[in-house]
Amino acid sequence: MKLAYLLAAILWSVTVSAQDYTPTAANISHHIEFLASDAMKGRGTGSKQNEKAAKYVAKQFKKYHLTPLGTKGYQQPFTAKVRRVVVKDSLRPTKNIIGFLDNGAAHTIVIGAHFDHLGEGRQGSSKEENPEGKIHNGADDNASGVAGMLELARYFSSNDVKEPYNFLFIGFGAEELGLLGSRHFVANPTLPLANINFMTNMDMIGRYNPTRGVGIGGYGTSPSWPQIFEGVSGGVRFFTDKAGSGGSDHGSFYAKQIPVLFFHTGGHDDYHKPTDDSDKIDAKAAEEILKIQIQLIEKSFDIPKLEFSEVK
Repeated sequence: MKLAYLLAAILWSVTVSAQDYTPTAANISHHIEFLASDAMKGRGTGSKQNEKAAKYVAKQFKKYHLTPLGTKGYQQPFTAKVRRVVVKDSLRPTKNIIGFLDNGAAHTIVIGAHFDHLGEGRQGSSKEENPEGKIHNGADDNASGVAGMLELARYFSSNDVKEPYNFLFIGFGAEELGLLGSRHFVANPTLPLANINFMTNMDMIGRYNPTRGVGIGGYGTSPSWPQIFEGVSGGVRFFTDKAGSGGSDHGSFYAKQIPVLFFHTGGHDDYHKPTDDSDKIDAKAAEEILKIQIQLIEKSFDIPKLEFSEVK
């Protein structure tokens, strides 16, 4: 009887420990509420609040003991240009934030999300009729994706498992100005692109619609994806799309012939409007999306470096 109690206690301890590392809706909500608060004024590229968002991501990377792999600590500074509207300050300083989980492996999996948004409607791309001076909080676009990336960073850095791949976590700047952060990274990589196994991108994972399901793009970018997806399921529905290009940062990696996956819950009436607020986020569904992503990443461990395939 004592042995049975001891085994039960050990099992419970292991279960609780594993659960501690699993992404949670509470953590997701915490990150989103900070990044998409009115005080952050929409995280427009070049703003003080965009800089504050970058520092927030770097602080989390440091907390998870990721190795800095920017050109200046966690930072990879670059200059972004506003092109869609005419503004006096068209050249704006910004940066990518890059953290590395070194498992001593030959190849690396990239997990990314962009932390910028439209600020106060003065850099273009707003769907609001009169956007100037209105805070575009960008809770779904893309505080939700950043929250997801940070939860995956916490999971893989804290789970006491030495995976057969390294991980590179990247918070991209200036995505809303034309994928500028990811384009800068692939043009100036801080580790060889040849060492990247694949890239996963989260952009707008906070507005799950059970009728639609979560879309996972990039299914056609490697012949190995069908095998990896086999048997994967979760607490939310998902469907796959072959395309590897598209209007988010995974497209920059696909252009360099790197397999990609893109997680996205779809468009909505608040897209690029001041009404994209935290209270509309389905954090529990986002948690389930991350669990699916973890399954896919961990199933990829059983396969050698993925071969790239062009989607035609």
